[in-house]
This record gives sequence, structure tokens and C-alpha cells, in this order.
Amino acid sequence: MNPVRRFFRRYVFSVVGLLGLLVAANMAVLVILLGFSELHTPSDGFQITDFCDHLAGAGDSWAADSQGLALLDRNQCWAMVLNPAGQAVWEYQMPDSLPRSYTAAQIAQFSRWYLEDWPVTVWGLEDGSLAVVGRPKGSMAKYYLSVELDYWDFLTLLACVLFYGNILLVVVLFIHSARRVEKAMGPILNAIRSLADGRPVPLPEEGELAEINASLNRAAAYMTRKDNTRAEWIRGVSHDIRTPLSVMLGYASELEDSPELPGWARQRAGSIRRQTERLTRLVADLNLTTRLEYALRPITCQKLDGAELARQAVSEVLNEGLEDRYSIAFTEEKPGAHLEVAADPALVDRMLLNLLRNCIRHNPGGCAISVTVAPAKEGGCLFVIADDGVGVSPAQLVRLNRGTPLSGEADSLGEHGLGLRIVRQIVRAHKGRLEFGNALPHGLRVSIWIGGPAGQL
Repeated sequence: MNPVRRFFRRYVFSVVGLLGLLVAANMAVLVILLGFSELHTPSDGFQITDFCDHLAGAGDSWAADSQGLALLDRNQCWAMVLNPAGQAVWEYQMPDSLPRSYTAAQIAQFSRWYLEDWPVTVWGLEDGSLAVVGRPKGSMAKYYLSVELDYWDFLTLLACVLFYGNILLVVVLFIHSARRVEKAMGPILNAIRSLADGRPVPLPEEGELAEINASLNRAAAYMTRKDNTRAEWIRGVSHDIRTPLSVMLGYASELEDSPELPGWARQRAGSIRRQTERLTRLVADLNLTTRLEYALRPITCQKLDGAELARQAVSEVLNEGLEDRYSIAFTEEKPGAHLEVAADPALVDRMLLNLLRNCIRHNPGGCAISVTVAPAKEGGCLFVIADDGVGVSPAQLVRLNRGTPLSGEADSLGEHGLGLRIVRQIVRAHKGRLEFGNALPHGLRVSIWIGGPAGQL
């Protein structure tokens, strides 16, 4: 059986068992409390039938013996007898404020409720007369049922105890059940989260979910082997291709500068040199993105001048030989100010160069590039690189801001995506922020903030 299904089946059975325990506990408490109430019934045990046993007479002549009167006195009660016409033909200690004659409606009302706030009980006699016994005010609650007030208080307390006891028991059972699920699933969820971040965490292969833990351990080991194999393959290819590229670049440069060759040959040699340089950069980018992804390159942060970093990147691109259809404008929002930024100079330089070369590479018809450096709101430095070229579509812009790899025709946005991927990795390594937007009236605008707490641009 599937281990997950087996686990949750056991969980369902345990919940059903806990609910059964709850019902059994309720029944046990109810039986105990009812038994306790039977042992603590009202001490006097006064009933109107007991009094009527000491009442004798018929018609309009009724009398109670001494024992009946003593029973009334002991319980602080008064009494009267109403004939079939509703007239009081006998009374004992009856309050003067009460009437001595009642209609059938009044008799029906006080037999169920109260007689002017006096709780009364009634009993029919043999000749159709009615015996009425009044209790002291506040001694009895009459709501369809007539019970002693002390006993009513006990029943109320019993209901409250059962209600709040049930709530407490349900909460305890829920916490126990949730703790059990958390204990079983918590390590698995943490392992999955760590695995997604590239940090495999070994799980103990025991307990109810041992099969799942073993599967995650195998997946983590497979991903680790796969990543190591990939990194080793990239390092090996980069090392093996470096010498042939150096030879190709050297010979192409010599042929391009040789006056003995015709112009078309030197032109083709220059094209070979440029493509070789591009291939060299691709290999370097591949190495760098692999080292950043697996944290193989330590970040060495230094206190640098953000404006100077941007100025050096612009100068390097200009020195590579920028064609006339491209132009680069460098702007400082606060000229002469020292824009201090804590960053790795080599990585920030690579980031700015990649963005500038992307502007050139993806606008073959030419464009104007602007590089702006400004202090950020939260400290650090804000770099803004924009062009007035073809830009990107809204869908591509959304994918860029989400960090989703571009596919299909979107591959043209970078050297197989490596350029922008390296930019994002460098920004993440510096705990900065990266945003892509549309430049006005057209083109692409990239804003990078580095040098302080991540968040505001």
C-alpha cells in the first residue's frame, strides 16, 4: 500500500478513535454527575402529595391534621383548597394579598407558572376540589418543570461543565493530532524545502513514513551526483577548449593585422577574431554561472565607488571598438559625490559589461545607451542601464522580472540566457534587487540596486 495513503488512513482511524473516546468520556462524566446528584437530592423531600395525605373533607368543608400543618410549617409553605367554583374554602398561612377566588383561566395560569411571584404546586382532590401549596418566593424555578432552585443550579453547573469540558477535550485532541502530523510531516517538508534550495538534508529512514524519507534521500543523492557531474563536465570542457581558443584568437589577430593579405581576407580574419572572443566570453560566462550557482566562488565585498565602477565598464566597452550606430551616455545624479557600495568589483564589472553588451547585441540596427548612477533610498548604489532599441514584449518583460528562463525566440535576449542569468546571480549574491522595465518611448530599462538592505530601489 502507498505509505502516504497508509499514514493518512491511520490518521483517520486515530481521529475516529479520539472521537469515540470523547463520547465515552462524556457518558462517563454524565453518569458520575447524575449519580452524585442522586446522592445530594434536597434534604426535606417535600411533595404536595405528602400534604394531601393529611388533608380531609369534601365540598366546602376541608381541614388538615396536625402532621400536615407541621409539614407546611417545616417547609415554610402556605396552602389553600379551592372548590370546583374556584372559591377558597380552606386556607393556612395564606398571604393576605392573594385573592380568595379564582377563575378557571387564573387557575390554569398559576398551576403552570406563578401566583403573583409565589411558586405554587397544585393537586386535584377526589371531589373535584384543588389543593394549592405555595412555596417561599425565590425557592423554586418554574419553567414547564418544577424543580428545587438548588437542583436547578446544579443542573446548570452540570451543563456548563460538560460544555466547556467538551471544548477543552476537543482542543487537546486536535493539538495532539496536529502534533502527530507535524512530527511525521515536518522533517519531510523541511527536507523538500532544503532540496529546492540546493541543500540536501538526510532524513532518518524509520517510522511510518520511512519509505518517503528513503525516496527523498535517494532523490537528494541523485541530484547531488548530477550537479557534481555537470560541474565537473563544464570545468573539463572549459579547460580543454581554452588552448584551442587562444590559438585561434592569436592567429586570427595576426592575419587581421597582416598587410600582405588582401582586404577581404583581413576582414574575414577580423570576423573570426570577434567570434572567437565571443566564444571565449561564453565559456567564461558558463564557468562563472556554474560557480555562482553552486557557491564555488566566494564573494569578496569591498567598499567601492559605484560611479567609478560604472565608468570603468563604459570605458571598457568603448575601448572594444564601438560602431558608429551605437552611443553610450554616462550620467551621475550627484557629480563628484562618492557613491559608496559594498560589492565584489570583479562581479559588478561583469554584471555591467553583460548588460551593456546585451544592449548592443540585441539592437543590430543601432541604439543610444544611457548609464545612470545614483544613490539608493536605503543606502548603496542604484545602477540604471537603458537603451532606445527594440525592447521586449510585455510577456517577456513579465518573465524577466519573475526570473523565469526564456525559451524559443526569447533565447535571443542573451547568450543562450547566460548573460542575464549571470546578472541575476550576481545581484542575488550581493542581496540586491533587479528590475526590468520598458524605456520611453521604446527600449529596455534595467535597474539594479546593490549595497544595503534589499528592497527599495
